[in-house]
Amino acid sequence: MSMSAGWYLRRLSRMGPREVGGRVGDAVRRRRWRAARPVCPSVTGARFTAVLPAGTIAAVPPDAAKRLLAEADRLMAGHAGYFGVDRDDLADPDWWYDPKTGRRAPWGYAFDVPYRNEDVVGDIKQIWELSRHQYLTQLAAAYAISGNERYAERVAAHLRSWWAANAPLRGVHWTSGIELGIRLLSWVWIRRLLDGWPGAAGLFEENPVAIHQVWHHQRWLAAFPSRGSSANNHVIAEAAGQFAAACAFGWFPSSARWRDDAMRSLERHLRSNTFGSGLNRELATEYHGLVLELGLAAVAEADAAGVPVPASVRLVLLRMTDALAAVVDNRLRPPRQGDADDGHGLVVDGAGTDRWASLLATGETVFGRLDWWPAVTGTDVRTPLLAALVRPTDLSVRRPASRPGHFADAGLTILRGPEEIWCRCDGGPHGFLSIAAHAHADALSVEVRHDGVDVLADPGTFCYHGQPEWRRYFRSTLGHNTLQLDGGDQSVSGGPFLWTRHARTRVLVAEPSGASGGGTARWCAEHDGYRPSVHRRRVELTAAGRELRVVDEVRGPHGTRRAVRLAFHLGPAITAELVENRARLTWTRGGEDRSAVLDLPGQLRWRAHRGESDPPLGWYSPGFGRKEPTTTLVGTGFADGAEGFTTVLGFRG
Repeated sequence: MSMSAGWYLRRLSRMGPREVGGRVGDAVRRRRWRAARPVCPSVTGARFTAVLPAGTIAAVPPDAAKRLLAEADRLMAGHAGYFGVDRDDLADPDWWYDPKTGRRAPWGYAFDVPYRNEDVVGDIKQIWELSRHQYLTQLAAAYAISGNERYAERVAAHLRSWWAANAPLRGVHWTSGIELGIRLLSWVWIRRLLDGWPGAAGLFEENPVAIHQVWHHQRWLAAFPSRGSSANNHVIAEAAGQFAAACAFGWFPSSARWRDDAMRSLERHLRSNTFGSGLNRELATEYHGLVLELGLAAVAEADAAGVPVPASVRLVLLRMTDALAAVVDNRLRPPRQGDADDGHGLVVDGAGTDRWASLLATGETVFGRLDWWPAVTGTDVRTPLLAALVRPTDLSVRRPASRPGHFADAGLTILRGPEEIWCRCDGGPHGFLSIAAHAHADALSVEVRHDGVDVLADPGTFCYHGQPEWRRYFRSTLGHNTLQLDGGDQSVSGGPFLWTRHARTRVLVAEPSGASGGGTARWCAEHDGYRPSVHRRRVELTAAGRELRVVDEVRGPHGTRRAVRLAFHLGPAITAELVENRARLTWTRGGEDRSAVLDLPGQLRWRAHRGESDPPLGWYSPGFGRKEPTTTLVGTGFADGAEGFTTVLGFRG
């Protein structure tokens, strides 16, 4: 996907004067660096002292270690999977190759590479992911646990290969700050985990090539921070990576300044990216996880180096952890909301380790669990490693006495019923900052699970670049469990990662605790995305009847008649039998048959769609780059303001 001139004009219109000035300065600096690349100062006597405390590795649970070693052996055999593509070339990877399209990114001055153009570069996510070097942190962790030097030797060979192939400011791996930040964090942990290997110092602090790479990464991040309307999770990854490297690799005259600037940036942007309730302002759950991982890693680095951390940083991370504990379902799955690209901050675990359980386990160790937290099941490698570095701190703040169900600032409400019925209601802002880059047009959408199984599902994200029709679908209004008017989205897209008009939503009623107490939980909200009409939705979850009732109303000027499409996306485990306006839903959980009946509004004509491509409809994306057919029920008709549309989901045995 190549951005048009119109996209750049629309993007410019979402920037303020200060951001425009900063980007002009960036452009001038890029031109200057083309002519004269910054020169790394000479370094002598570099040492690495940010090691793990004695006994840390012994605290790793055996089953977590076993999963990691199995993953490491798979990597050693050259196998890995990224975004739906299985690779078998990791024994000796081509750092610029995209296995999905078969294209290879061009060589040249970094800022000349058109990395958004898949026809020229390939799928940039596929190329970048390997060079985050998180598979190397897995191999380094495998060495630390097993003592097997073949893991360490493979890490060293791949780092030397990467450094030789990716000279500073040359090629696609020097174009995006988030990639440099995450890569630096990986290098810090690789060095830490390889500390017992005799070749560790020769790979890093005694290696001029490594020293130059570390310096150029940090100089780049200091020069080109994400700013203004782009100051989302990217700037946090940049600051966390910069801070970690400046602490652990503090070998340069600028290290202290980079460290202090990075902590100031991290503190400022953690606060600005997070609601007071603890939820991430991008309203994209996976980015909540990414930011929390990055923040915890940065605090661990600060404590290991004895660098003071503002109390506000720990407080934001505490609130983020409590918020995560509050919103997960009984299987520890959080909402599937907004964009998701499978991005992680620090990876030291093997396949099969639950990301969200791992984060809650770390939070429990660092901050302490509350009585209402869900039980954390499973084990991981990362928690004992981070916990060994983070110093316990008494924040002396009031934490929620009971499990929150409504987050007013984020507009997110969780209704819970008997037998593990879980319902997310979306009444929040469209997204974060003026471009709302990772938002979907999903106002008033609902997401319903039964014992962790998606019944009414959020379809997910699937892709960012290269497949515009699929990108449009997965973030469209029709691609969510909500109501569409006149064939358009509630918010207006200006192109990839850009929304030019945002629907405004307000929550009118939020009573989430009723069903769990034996009564009825209620939620009601409305949005103005279809002006002059207003879409209002009421949701009720009754305990006694195990019934979810959804009522949609279209309110507008008298005599207004608008075309309606009401969509309900079923999870991939659900089989549906649709007869007129009633759908019988069946699925299996733990060997037991489950069922529900979905009574749909009789005023609309209902049709089941599954795995359609022209246009896309009836799909579920379990992870970035992957999609599978599922059933979507769509009702079509008209709204004239005379009556609402009532949908009832009743759970059976």
